[in-house]
Amino acid sequence: MGDAAPSVEEFASEDMGSADDLRAFAALCRPAVIRGRFSDWPAVAAGRQGGTAALSHIARFAAGSSAEYFIAGAELGGRYHYGEGPGGFNFTRETASIGDALARIAANAESGGETAYLGSLPADSHFPGFAEENPCGLLGAGVHPRLWIGNRSTVACHYDGYDNLACVVAGRRRFTLYPPDAIGDLYVGPVDHTLSGQPVSMAAGASDAATAYPRFAAARARAVVIDLAPGDALYLPKLWWHQVEALDHVNILANYWWDGFAAGPDAPYAAMLLAMIAIAERPGPERAAWRAYFDHYVFRPGGHPLAHLPEERHGVLGPLAKGNYGRIRTLVMRMLRGG
Repeated sequence: MGDAAPSVEEFASEDMGSADDLRAFAALCRPAVIRGRFSDWPAVAAGRQGGTAALSHIARFAAGSSAEYFIAGAELGGRYHYGEGPGGFNFTRETASIGDALARIAANAESGGETAYLGSLPADSHFPGFAEENPCGLLGAGVHPRLWIGNRSTVACHYDGYDNLACVVAGRRRFTLYPPDAIGDLYVGPVDHTLSGQPVSMAAGASDAATAYPRFAAARARAVVIDLAPGDALYLPKLWWHQVEALDHVNILANYWWDGFAAGPDAPYAAMLLAMIAIAERPGPERAAWRAYFDHYVFRPGGHPLAHLPEERHGVLGPLAKGNYGRIRTLVMRMLRGG
């Protein structure tokens, strides 16, 4: 594990102007801030006029659909996490029309009491026209925005299985980042009982972290805090841990998830789960032997495992794009079926 805080590169808007620019940087698997990249969005211009104007602007696109949203009492200060409430969480979930949810968020902003937020809403279905009026320009046509709209909140430290471009529309956002290899010091919770899809750190943001989670000190020493204003964007590679704080009474963020380096539909996370049931409880020496094989064939620190042979003799270990993705997948599916 590393012991230094990772660096986060900052780009001016003109230095990250195209999809090719972003893809080239994404291959490095490092976060980057792009200051002012979306300052010309009409939605950002509305957000600069205040929370009421931001909500009114976004309500113009509302399609009349319903969605689930989260509600937390004033005593929680907007920190959404595990707790003694329904389902073992400290917040409740309700389903309402988008219009009613936006009205509740607006009322909360006035009262300063409870908090609520709508999270991960596909803009194309819930806010049609938003993407066309506020174009991204850094991603392909098949990548669509999702909207996060709410009051002041702290979303628990988690990771995503996709690359993420987070664009601040209204309010200020603070991201606290931890590199992927900090996972062992973050005291990660269950993978199958989560707040909203992804497992979260039990230690990040906990008031008793120093005593209950002593290894968290090593992760905290490597944390990077990034403050974003409306119009700013953060590129966050997949598997980077991040706690997200919405700092104002009304906050809106648009984010884009995609995987620019997938060879096919199979996700690395699925491969990890399969490896867990196949390997995780075998004896330690056997696990160590399989680690050597995974390094050799999968992670390849020494290069291609058949580099000593001509390419025409690499068989299914040849380039995935030349039909080997399907060949390997067929072998795996046959094994899983017991064939």
